[in-house]
Amino acid sequence: MIAFNTAAAGALNAARMFDRSAMKVAQTAGTEAADLTSAVLDQKQAQTAFSANLAVLKTSQDMTGQLLNMKI
Repeated sequence: MIAFNTAAAGALNAARMFDRSAMKVAQTAGTEAADLTSAVLDQKQAQTAFSANLAVLKTSQDMTGQLLNMKI
């Protein structure tokens, strides 16, 4: 359960990071390219973190299911 909670919190943080960087992209329209590049890189990092946390959630769920099957 600890892995599940940690991964859920990580996925939520990644979603928030993506939202912040999307706002940054919208705010930097027409300004320096470096700001836009940084925001896009933040979005890619958030996407990767979100995917990794979802993989942990799935693995945690699968392991819990296997454990319950062994006890029954």
